[in-house]
Amino acid sequence: MTEDELQLLVEKISIQFFNKPFLHQAFFNQRLQTTGGRYHASDHHLDFNPKMAKLDQKIFIGIIKHELCHYHLHIENKGFQHKDADFKELLTKTGGLRYAPDIRTKQSFHVYKCQNCQLTITRQKRINTQRFVCGKCSGKLLYQYTYTKKIGK
Repeated sequence: MTEDELQLLVEKISIQFFNKPFLHQAFFNQRLQTTGGRYHASDHHLDFNPKMAKLDQKIFIGIIKHELCHYHLHIENKGFQHKDADFKELLTKTGGLRYAPDIRTKQSFHVYKCQNCQLTITRQKRINTQRFVCGKCSGKLLYQYTYTKKIGK
């Protein structure tokens, strides 16, 4: 899908489900990793994760509806944040997605071993072995290895 096709799709969904025109720009943003899209309140443009566009069309339309809820409520000076009742009500009414699906396929883990008690510690984030010690015996931690695990489908 190109950015022109995205713009037309967002405009079409805005008219079809909100009965209001979308008068600003919609873009793909390669830097978005875990979120489906983002509404910019400062200039009213929408960013979308291009990975989400490659998923099922129904899911991507749900993400577009979610961002359009932010857009139209902000334009009308109503509560446009996730916590606001206006947002929750409009999202339910239009059938938008509350959360973007998890599209990660693998996850890395780091393994450390205590020099004293030989306790093995597994973490998702790397830790500074000069600063942190074993929680059981306060011994020095040694980095062992990193492994990757498949997640999701």
